[in-house]
Amino acid sequence: MGRLAQLAMNPQGGASREEIYLAVASLYRIQGAGLNQRERELMREILRRLTLDVEMAIRIALAQRLAEDTTAPHDLILLLVDDSIEVARPLILNSPLLSETDVLRLVTHGGVKHQEVVAARPHIGVPVTDALAKSDNESVLMALVRNATAKISDHSYAALVEKARALTGLQEPLVKRPDMPPQLATSMCEWVSDALKTFIKTNYQMTPKAVDAALASATQAVKSAAPGPKDPPADSAHKLIDKLAASGQLKTGFLMRVLSQGQVDLFDLAFSRLLGVELASFRAGFYNGGARMVALSCRAVGIDRAVFTTVFNLSRQARGMAAALNSGDIAAVDSIFSGLTRQVAMEELKSSI
Repeated sequence: MGRLAQLAMNPQGGASREEIYLAVASLYRIQGAGLNQRERELMREILRRLTLDVEMAIRIALAQRLAEDTTAPHDLILLLVDDSIEVARPLILNSPLLSETDVLRLVTHGGVKHQEVVAARPHIGVPVTDALAKSDNESVLMALVRNATAKISDHSYAALVEKARALTGLQEPLVKRPDMPPQLATSMCEWVSDALKTFIKTNYQMTPKAVDAALASATQAVKSAAPGPKDPPADSAHKLIDKLAASGQLKTGFLMRVLSQGQVDLFDLAFSRLLGVELASFRAGFYNGGARMVALSCRAVGIDRAVFTTVFNLSRQARGMAAALNSGDIAAVDSIFSGLTRQVAMEELKSSI
């Protein structure tokens, strides 16, 4: 832990701030339940300090990875939710770990962009929609009335109808909500367009059962799982690695980025290219050779010991493999990083595969 903190403030030995950020976040995610309060506070402080120095794509990838993770540390989720809206969006929309209290805090203290995404969060309840309905920002109110799964009270509907007098863009999505109280929709006939008047007169003769059925038909799109590694990888992956290698941009930071995003094919191709070994040989050694081979690979390309655990855990998880390290593994890994130069590690690696 102390090594991670030291590297976060003064990166050295090839470890970038992006690598340290991902290493700390991965360790926090995987071992969060077993950390003591001091360790958790230290990790949060490291992540906070590194946030502005870490490319947004890295932070977005982490947020996407945690968005549907029911075991992630709650305070790590909150840290990312307070980041820029691009990072916070997947968590606000999908994280089951955000409580109603957390969401209400975002409505009260978050910016307009955060409020817009909260308004689009599936199945928000009356306390949240009541708070959102008090907004005078049209984009927030539009997101709310377009959220078919949001539960809106009659009181908030009355407030929204009143605001729709001035905010004309709100009128159509509001009257087309299937749970809109009929009496409020009818009252809007006095001041909405002729087209909406016709819609109201035609549709608000529906029976309560028909309204319930319409509301029940609203469905939530579900994210599809990321595709697994291909053997062989797609031609586009080969072309990208060739291009990065030719321009001198193929570096360890790229490895960490694609690994955190679950792009295993790119990770394997890039790592094997950096090591100068055939892809099939790399995969056989890296995934079948245990912690020692992963450590040799990392040491050979300049990945720091503090980042090794992230590489080991994420690469195993991406392929559905166990990611546990026993005391013997840890001792072997430590000896490689402390006792071998990059050149010697490269030589040992190539002699082993």
